Amino acid sequence: MNAEPADQIRLLDVQALDVRLQQLAHKRKSLPEHAEIETLTKDHTQLRDLLVAAQTEESDCAREQTKAEQDVDQVRQRAARDQQRLDSGAISSPKDLENLQHEIVSLAKRQGDLEDIVLEVMERRESAQERVAELTERVGAVQGKVDDATARRDAAFEEIDGEVAAVTKEREVIAAAVPADLLKLYDKLRGQQGGIGAAKLYQRTCQGCRQELAITELSEIRAAARDTVVRCENCRRILVRTAESGL
Repeated sequence: MNAEPADQIRLLDVQALDVRLQQLAHKRKSLPEHAEIETLTKDHTQLRDLLVAAQTEESDCAREQTKAEQDVDQVRQRAARDQQRLDSGAISSPKDLENLQHEIVSLAKRQGDLEDIVLEVMERRESAQERVAELTERVGAVQGKVDDATARRDAAFEEIDGEVAAVTKEREVIAAAVPADLLKLYDKLRGQQGGIGAAKLYQRTCQGCRQELAITELSEIRAAARDTVVRCENCRRILVRTAESGL
C-alpha cells in the first residue's frame, strides 16, 4: 500500500486523538465518584432497611399499646360498674356480696397488671421512636452524600463528554484527509492491537511495541520508497517514518 508521507504523518494525528478518546473513556468509567456512590448507595439501602424495620416495630407497638389501653379501660369500666352495684346496697345476699367484692379485688389486680403492660409497651414504643428518629437522620445524611457525589460525577461527565465531542470532531476532520484505504487498514489494526494501529518509528524503535527493529528490517525500510506504507515486523502496526526515525 502506498500513501503520501504527509498522509502517513496525519495518521499519527488520528492515532493521538484516538488515544485521547480511549483515555477519556477510561477516565469517565473510573471516576472515583462511581465507587463512592456505590458504597454510599449500599449504606443508604441498609439504613433504609433498618429504618423500615424500626418503623414497623413502632407501628406494632402503637397497635399493641392501643389494645392494652382498651383492655385497661374495659376492666376499669367493669370495676366501676361493680363498685356502683356494691355502693347501691341493692345486693342483699351475703354470698353475692362476697363474690362481688372478690371480683372488684380481682379486677383491681387485673387493671394493675394491664397498666404495667401498657407502661412496658410505651417504653418499647418510645425506644422504637427514638430509633426511627436516629435512622431517619442517618438516612437523610447519607442521601445528602449520595446527592453530592452524584452531582460531582455528573459535572465530571459533562466536562469529559464536552472534550470527547471536541476530540471526536477534530478526528473526523483529520481522518477525512487520510486516504480511505489507509484509514481502513489503520482502523482494522487498531481493533486488533489494543487501540494502537499506527506508531512512529523513533530512533529505530517502534513506538507501538517498543521493540528495536532488526538491522535487516531497518535496511528494508530505509530502501523503501517514501510513499510506501511499512509495517512493524514485530507487532504488524503501521510504522510512520519521520526525521527522528534514525534511518
